Amino acid sequence: MRAITIPEFGGAEVLRLDERPVPEPGPGQVSIDVEYAGANFAEILYRQGIADVPLPFVPGIEVSGRVRALGADVDGLSPGQPVAALTVVDSGGYAEVVVTSADLVAPIDGFGLSPEVAAAVPSNSTTAFFALDRVARIEPGESVLVHAAAGGLGSQLGQAARLLGAGQVVGTVGGAAKTAVARGFGYDEVVLRDELPSRVAGLTGGKGFDIVVDMVGGPARRASLDALAPLGRMIVLGNASAAADVPLSPNELWLSTKTVAGFNLGAFTAVRPDEIGRALRRAVAAAAFGDLHVNVEELPLESAAEAHRRIESGGTTGKLVLKV
Repeated sequence: MRAITIPEFGGAEVLRLDERPVPEPGPGQVSIDVEYAGANFAEILYRQGIADVPLPFVPGIEVSGRVRALGADVDGLSPGQPVAALTVVDSGGYAEVVVTSADLVAPIDGFGLSPEVAAAVPSNSTTAFFALDRVARIEPGESVLVHAAAGGLGSQLGQAARLLGAGQVVGTVGGAAKTAVARGFGYDEVVLRDELPSRVAGLTGGKGFDIVVDMVGGPARRASLDALAPLGRMIVLGNASAAADVPLSPNELWLSTKTVAGFNLGAFTAVRPDEIGRALRRAVAAAAFGDLHVNVEELPLESAAEAHRRIESGGTTGKLVLKV
């Protein structure tokens, strides 16, 4: 089968279109004939060697396609059935065939969901629902601030917050050109990230935000903690800026009555695939019924390096998917 591989760690130019053996499903697993694979920042971390993986490595943490074969002890799915799936535990989605746990497969037949949109939902949309619901434990009427509001994950967090009952949803962006794009994803207000410290009081009536979601890191992390109200929760979902880690003092959290929590989709899915599977099916249903909008741009599989360069540049809005 054709697959994009990482033969060595480095820049986007190391990605190679190669021939690989077709994987077979084991017990509790499903193999999928891939139609589209989502492109994500996580796959850049694999390529750079920041996330340690064995080489050569096939990236790809989410796909859409059709069930190819079932492993032992798999019920509720059938060959040929159209599905969306998370492949985040072992990766492998940038290929014509991928294997994943049956818990992480969501049927999409009867939903009217296009395969390109279905491939864009499993990672970001699932993360958005799970992080806000289970990690931040959002309550109706709470205020939410999301960094990188026009990006793939940010575009889903604003909408998920609204669906989960947030009373106010504010986003930050790195440049003015992304402001209008972010507003289209359900944000009440969109501000430049560098201006956030001077805007928090005016946006929240001096109270601060109940929840701040940060996947940018660096100065945004410190600003996020400062922007929290008492009993506020900062949820760390990444470090897209590649900035050095920002020290946080437990004593400061104690004295200010604030909480910092992290969520890593791959690490949690590896130990609790059943819980993530439920969040995946919730996200797929929201996208299928029109409650969740996903802005998708399609590239051919052979253009995986271009997709990586665009994501790394910070210039993307919405989601890039690769047509396999």
